[in-house]
Amino acid sequence: MSIDTGTERPAEAAAAPAASAVASRPSGDTPRAKRLGPGNKIPFGLAIGPVLLLLGWSSGAALGWIDPRVLSAPWTVVATSGDLVSGGELQNHLVTSARRALLGLGLGVAAGLVLAIVAGLSRVGEGLVDGPMQINRAVPNLALLPLLILWFGIGEQMKVITIALAVVVPIYMHTHNGLRAIDKRYVELAETLRAGRPEFLRRVVLPGALPGFLLGMRFAVMSAWLSLVVVEQVNATSGIGYMMTLAGTYGQTDVIIVGLVVYAALGLLLDGTVRLVQRRALSWRLTLDD
Repeated sequence: MSIDTGTERPAEAAAAPAASAVASRPSGDTPRAKRLGPGNKIPFGLAIGPVLLLLGWSSGAALGWIDPRVLSAPWTVVATSGDLVSGGELQNHLVTSARRALLGLGLGVAAGLVLAIVAGLSRVGEGLVDGPMQINRAVPNLALLPLLILWFGIGEQMKVITIALAVVVPIYMHTHNGLRAIDKRYVELAETLRAGRPEFLRRVVLPGALPGFLLGMRFAVMSAWLSLVVVEQVNATSGIGYMMTLAGTYGQTDVIIVGLVVYAALGLLLDGTVRLVQRRALSWRLTLDD
């Protein structure tokens, strides 16, 4: 037997407006959950910032707000780059700079990868390698430049080694972290299945370290270009940095801007290549960027 007091329970009273709202909504109009995260990708979204920067630069130059002696107008820079290309000067400097950067990048990646594997898969190796690498990470790479000049002179060898030292740190740090972050259950599973050393490296170590290595590659590419800018201003006779230094002596801001654009374009190209490889190699992971 129930007694009707004439009053609704609090839960029923709160649910009544929601129920009436649902009943009054058209059958095809279903509520959509708000999506968390950054949202859908914007077509050509990465170009928005550079385009706005270029528009501001062009507007300032056209209105006379920017002194051409301080910063040349965009159309002046375009004309200067055309002259440098037609004369073959830009291509020659670009080949020299690309060779230095890629050679230093290759040496640094190889050294960092070997050191990370030695330290990541062996406690003895970690004791021998990790301490010096942490010291190298703590010391600014360009602070070693006077010592490297003393040891290797001011030729190409010093420039390539300086770039390699800048690259080896991010490769080592991120690959080593990726190795140590491998789930221990996978290691135990490989031991249970009596997997050999080659199979363990191929099926457990490589997939586990790959995300860290590719992240380190992105930092390594930028580090290589930053070091290249500096070393090409140390007694160089060719290269984009030498071209910019010579232009600064004569106050040619348009040539300096051309060099900066070339540095930025090549850096973004290499970074984009690494990101493409990263997306393809790690396609099995679902992230906010997908």
